[in-house]
Amino acid sequence: MSADVKRGAQKGSESDAHADGPTIDVVESTDDTDLSPNLLAEASVDATLVDAKPPGALALDEHESSTANGKEESKTAATPSEDGPVEEKPAEKEEQQPIKIRLFGRTDVGQVREHNEDNFLVADLTKQSRGLMEVDRAQTVGARGTVLGVCDGMGGAAAGEVASQLAVDIVYGKMIAGDPPASGDELAARLVSAIESAGQRIFAEAKADRSRRGMGTTATIAALVDDHLFLGQVGDSRGYLLRGDRLVQVTRDQSLVNQLIEAGQLTEEEAETFEHNNIILQALGTAESVQVDLTFVELRKGDALLLCSDGLSGMVRNDEIREVLRSIEEPLEACRELTDRANQAGGHDNVTVVIARFDGEGLRAASKDEIAGLKYRKYELPEGALPASSDARGAMSPRAMTMKSLRPMGGGRDDDDGDYPDSAADPVRLRDEPVDLPRESAPSWLATMLIVSAVTCVVVLGYYFLR
Repeated sequence: MSADVKRGAQKGSESDAHADGPTIDVVESTDDTDLSPNLLAEASVDATLVDAKPPGALALDEHESSTANGKEESKTAATPSEDGPVEEKPAEKEEQQPIKIRLFGRTDVGQVREHNEDNFLVADLTKQSRGLMEVDRAQTVGARGTVLGVCDGMGGAAAGEVASQLAVDIVYGKMIAGDPPASGDELAARLVSAIESAGQRIFAEAKADRSRRGMGTTATIAALVDDHLFLGQVGDSRGYLLRGDRLVQVTRDQSLVNQLIEAGQLTEEEAETFEHNNIILQALGTAESVQVDLTFVELRKGDALLLCSDGLSGMVRNDEIREVLRSIEEPLEACRELTDRANQAGGHDNVTVVIARFDGEGLRAASKDEIAGLKYRKYELPEGALPASSDARGAMSPRAMTMKSLRPMGGGRDDDDGDYPDSAADPVRLRDEPVDLPRESAPSWLATMLIVSAVTCVVVLGYYFLR
């Protein structure tokens, strides 16, 4: 694991890393005798040999001599050790043990929609291979890493599909550009920048074409190059991690419903029938810039990652999702089972699922504490890792709220999903003032009938009294 990844994790999870450099011993001669010309010549030859050796191979003897007239400059000669020059082999770089991934992705139009506006991304960045051919379903993480993602488009049949397709294409293009990431911080910064670039491009396309005005997409993108899995989040698609018997949501929904739940103004039971559950706080393409919520997970052997659109999380409860991931080991079969369950529950929206299972010698087994301690964890990039225009930590503006197509919330979080930081530390806020919830009132037709009935009664009673 790279030291800079550890530094970033230290800010969010109080972990650190240390690196010890080589030690060079310098021996200073205190001999006051003058060097003979022959000895100086031999030392000069030996000094040439010293320059070609690694530090620490030889000790340096410093000799100062002065001439009788006091005008001769000091001279320093390097002498070999008693046994002569020793060739020291450079330390071999420790080879990273392999991390293996088995994965699959699936998208389904659902039971109600006529078009599928979802898209997903599965790519081996080292091989620059993108897709789900047989050879792509089992990967070994290479120097460039692996990227997975789910995007849920909005804005109409054509526009929503265009937005989500643009998002996965641009993210993939940005992630394979340039040299392989030298560190985890560089990979994380590249992930945030790629998501932001996708948002800017979608916004520009919508601005240029009136028929696509208002199009946008959510984005939940995961990337790894070692045992640190980074997730960039915009919108309300979700990332879950199964470790042992626990399924934990490792992303945060950027939605009005989630903000109200965290503020204590709405219960999870009320959220399932909440009138405004179709409002998300931001999406790629609806504004010129977005704030990417960057989180991370330190992977362990046997972990399973699930990325999904709310067509799954809104229709299938978390305990069902957990049971499927625990009981079905093969990602292809698990994807099929989850999409089938969402359709059986009503299939009100497009359903997209990506599942990845992690194994290999590069990961160690999870301890009981690591299973119990799995939770949502923000990752803070070091200063200067992102361009000045980027912001993966800033607060979202209320004007960024976006109306999605109405979709029921049949799902909801279970006990394992309460692993969010305190809302006071949450950088993604709506407004400080309380939100006024809509109150239940009598239907307008009922009120009209009551008024008409009252007027009729008054007229009838007046007629009889005036007779």
